[in-house]
Amino acid sequence: MANVYYTKINNQTTAKQIQKITRRLLSRIIEEENIKLLSEIPLKVHFGEKGNVTFIKSENYQGIIDFLRARKIKTCFIETNVLYAGQRHKKKLHLKLAKEHGFTQLPIIIADGEYGEDFEEVEVNKKHFKTCKIGRAFGDYQQMIVLSHFKGHKMAGFGGAIKQLSMGCASRGGKLAMHMGEKPQINQKKCVKCHLCETRCNENAITINEKESFIDQNKCVGCGACTAVCPHNAISIMSVKGVAKAFGLGHNFKECLVEYAYAASKDKKNIYLNFVMNITKGCDCEARSMKPLMDDIGIFISTDPVSIDQACFNVVKKRGKMFKGKSQLVYAQKIGLGERKYRLVWLSL
Repeated sequence: MANVYYTKINNQTTAKQIQKITRRLLSRIIEEENIKLLSEIPLKVHFGEKGNVTFIKSENYQGIIDFLRARKIKTCFIETNVLYAGQRHKKKLHLKLAKEHGFTQLPIIIADGEYGEDFEEVEVNKKHFKTCKIGRAFGDYQQMIVLSHFKGHKMAGFGGAIKQLSMGCASRGGKLAMHMGEKPQINQKKCVKCHLCETRCNENAITINEKESFIDQNKCVGCGACTAVCPHNAISIMSVKGVAKAFGLGHNFKECLVEYAYAASKDKKNIYLNFVMNITKGCDCEARSMKPLMDDIGIFISTDPVSIDQACFNVVKKRGKMFKGKSQLVYAQKIGLGERKYRLVWLSL
């Protein structure tokens, strides 16, 4: 049974107080769990989509940064590109937005490259996936501090440590696999035969000639780089079958999330912090302002991603909001990602 340590906060808790809380929580868990910190530990974060105002602000991470710096531990922010169009779908724009949102304290690594095409296959041998496409740069680290915003999510039910590991660490192709499991195709009417997608394909799966443009589905690994680089929106993963899968028809999105979380955390000695504040119905990926569903609750820390998400799920439920997505937790325990049973340890401010 894992320990989940937490400190209560409220809507009046300041960033300075949150910094103090996170330092104390880190110190406590390291001491109690006898955790050895490695010389390099990246901070897995979410920079928030442009237009979103309830993502966890960078100032709330300063206590963690100071904690690591005091111990001479090298750190950085690390994240991956998104699947959909927007300000975070390629590295250059992603970095620009991160800085606009205040993430300037540390170097930033976009783990899956310029267009989300840089990944490594992590073997899991589970129900839905034999291997998972994880952003390549994550392979450089054996330990991360995974910083997650606990809130709602339209498809997953809720987002916490499990979703931060899975969708947050997957390359573009991994995100595609979790959502639809479909490979991209070229729309002949939109394609102007500029050959840009062809130059970005590492598998030589794309052919552009005078007669037609097509993607060899046997060679394609579904990395999604071609969809990101096409300036004419001629390459798409959208199909009747793909859309049906995206909405869970014949495709268990929540279980896919969990298997990717398993891959992203495999052989790593991570620490997980969940910020249960600005608790919105939707995800930080939504480019809009959202009103929190309830007052801020607290900050939680654990070495078990399932225990910490279960604890946050339960405390939000006690406040009167029942998120969907419990099956995430059930399946996560089933495949060995973590345990749903936990011991809750309260630390005062």
